Amino acid sequence: MRMKLDRRTFLAGSSALAILPYTRFAMAAGARTNPIIAVDADIGNLDPGNRVGTTEGNIIRAVCQTLVRFEPGKTSWTNDAAKEIKQISDTEFDFELNPGQMFTGGFGEMTADDVKFTYDRYINGDKNGKKLAYADDLEALKSVEVTGKYTGKLVLKHPSAALWLIGICDASGAILSKKAAEQLGDKIATTLIGSGPMVLKEWRPKEQFVLAANPDYKGAYKAHFDEITGKIIPEHKTSFLSYQAKELDFTAFDADQLATAKGLPDTKVIDIPGIDYTWIGINVVKGDLADIKVRQAIRWAIDVDAIIQGAYSGATSRAKTLLAPGLLGNWADAPLYTRDVAKAQALLAETGKTGLTFTFTCLNDATSLAVAQIAQANLAEVGITLTINAMDSGAYWALGAGDASKDLELTLIPYTSKFDPSFQTQWFLASQIGLWNWQRWNSPEFDKLHQEGLETLDKAKREAIYVNMQKLLDESASCIWITHGRNFFVDAAWLKPMFLPNGKDWQFEFFDKA
Repeated sequence: MRMKLDRRTFLAGSSALAILPYTRFAMAAGARTNPIIAVDADIGNLDPGNRVGTTEGNIIRAVCQTLVRFEPGKTSWTNDAAKEIKQISDTEFDFELNPGQMFTGGFGEMTADDVKFTYDRYINGDKNGKKLAYADDLEALKSVEVTGKYTGKLVLKHPSAALWLIGICDASGAILSKKAAEQLGDKIATTLIGSGPMVLKEWRPKEQFVLAANPDYKGAYKAHFDEITGKIIPEHKTSFLSYQAKELDFTAFDADQLATAKGLPDTKVIDIPGIDYTWIGINVVKGDLADIKVRQAIRWAIDVDAIIQGAYSGATSRAKTLLAPGLLGNWADAPLYTRDVAKAQALLAETGKTGLTFTFTCLNDATSLAVAQIAQANLAEVGITLTINAMDSGAYWALGAGDASKDLELTLIPYTSKFDPSFQTQWFLASQIGLWNWQRWNSPEFDKLHQEGLETLDKAKREAIYVNMQKLLDESASCIWITHGRNFFVDAAWLKPMFLPNGKDWQFEFFDKA
């Protein structure tokens, strides 16, 4: 049977994720021909399988082709590098590539060998056999068989509800040139060779990157702008000032500036409810934190409601579990831990521990620092001293490699969600210890349920699986959930940015004039 690659994959409740525009749409006088935008994190790693965050993911999707590509602003998809994909069974798919799709840098035409090379890295690891950071996005893949220059077969280990949504369509599915990757070696982390609508023309670390239209691109999704410049500005307050000074055409901004944003001329304000998750992670094997009563005491002592008011200006809702409302597996009845100093003190008394001192690691932006300072004051009231270790984004996210996170104690962690719950749960697996499981929590039951969730197609059964997984996380007292976020943007009225419905995955190839 033929796979319908234009089918809708919106999740239940996705109407809550709609983009809500405000204010005027008049064309600004003297508008730039090409947009200049702000991004809040620098490029960390351009290897699709080892990327660090959304900055790289957004660039990778614009520069590289995938077999199928997300449509503008939607989680439905259509063919991209693939001319045709046929579903043979629940675990077999035949694909045929469009001929004449050329990699930049003189690395030749894309063939089925490049697809096999790309996906084999997720199956077998990098050239040294090391597991890719995003390997679980394509966990269901068993093998890729080349049947011709442009044809091949994807063979799955089991049926998968998530493979296309968070793997093949997304940055993890970016098709690499085998020749380029082998020639570049470790430089794959800083050099991106693709065949997509755009090229990475320039990157000046900590300053800016420039995406340019790819003149050799053969596909249907040609870029609408000659260039898009991304200015790296970690602080939203700084980038918002730059926008007001007309140095930028698009930026995120903080909630406490919403009223100001609505009053700006020739500006659209975009408000997208978040599906991400920010939490305080606790290292469950580090010193006194290995005692669950200490972790429970910390959870009761920290005033999350005060954090929402003080750090987020009350403009975002409080999270109480991993998966946001509207996502498959949201645990609606999850407990809400309202601050209780007496309970925290009683738990600490049971441990017999006094004079506890921990380090709280976070990013050095204003919001993260405000969260850290509130937590510091809260814990001081129950006799726990927190030392704040604020880091720039490069150093902070580098903790996700080489077991650099092993000595973390309390950490404020902001993660971006995808549209299938397995993407969120994968970071808490035992296999992620030393990578992104900074809690170092190891639950064989959680890992088993994660695998069951990957292999189950029945929606109700998957829902129950992910609720049970969140219950295990709750019992561990390893995570204090803060917020699922809320995404605010301003953009010049002449510009039409494009996002996937989570607000964090930007589709540069579909940015256009309004």
